[in-house]
Amino acid sequence: MSRKDNSGKGKTTNKTGKPSGRGAGNTRKRSSARGNAPLSRKKPTVKKESKDGKTNHQKNPDGIRLNKYIANSGICSRREADTYIKTGLVSVNGKIINQMGHKVQLNDDVRFDGRRINPEPDTYILLNKPKSVATTTSQSKGLTVMDLISNATTASVKPIGRLGRNATGLLLFTNDDKLVKKLHSKGMPRLFHIELDKNLKAFDLQKIEEGLTINGKTVEVEEISYVENSPKKEVGLKIKNMGNSIIRDIFDHLGYDVVKVDCVTIAHLTKKDLPRGRWKILTKKEVELFSMM
Repeated sequence: MSRKDNSGKGKTTNKTGKPSGRGAGNTRKRSSARGNAPLSRKKPTVKKESKDGKTNHQKNPDGIRLNKYIANSGICSRREADTYIKTGLVSVNGKIINQMGHKVQLNDDVRFDGRRINPEPDTYILLNKPKSVATTTSQSKGLTVMDLISNATTASVKPIGRLGRNATGLLLFTNDDKLVKKLHSKGMPRLFHIELDKNLKAFDLQKIEEGLTINGKTVEVEEISYVENSPKKEVGLKIKNMGNSIIRDIFDHLGYDVVKVDCVTIAHLTKKDLPRGRWKILTKKEVELFSMM
């Protein structure tokens, strides 16, 4: 015999046993493709002191079974993974592993038949970086771009290329090693809106256009021009170089101070519908366009 509970007066329950009716639907869903949701509460990171006295993030002591790691990467099923492990086709951090039940960490170098595999789905995130945020994965640099995309994914993504702390604009993140290697090898075209401390002289613009030699290295740009309907101290510069300081190096070499730097486009990606400080998950079509580069 059930006992009547007067404390639940005015409430009803649905088939799942969860409260329904007014006040029961207060859980707000966030879009998986936009960074407009409030920051979620996170469990504190467990840290430990290393032998040299430095504080390091503690790895998951349990890890993940090697056959599950392989299966999650899309190579095969767990049962098939066990067979491949037995035959010596799998290595972890450079060592062949034959032991069933061996556990690994997500950041271990796991290779199947010599090719590195990843148990996380390929993820691509575009951030419109605000000023005074560091482009780094280090936690000792104050507010970083990794903090801004912390709700975007659980995948171990990293920024491609860099923007200075006081620079603004687009920054791309991914865990797709193949794309990262391609972009670092061929370069990633980025268009910057730059403001200088004084008007850029026409012959200096031509020098940049033709290519400069700075500290013994040739620096080439894709395009450079004055920004339309703006003072001549504002220029648009497209460059494939992935470095953090290359823009300041160019203008310092010619005697100009850089006041503002804003990354307007990355390849085919733009800031359309992406306010400062927000992120979005790239669509399948946006990702596929990188194959045409």
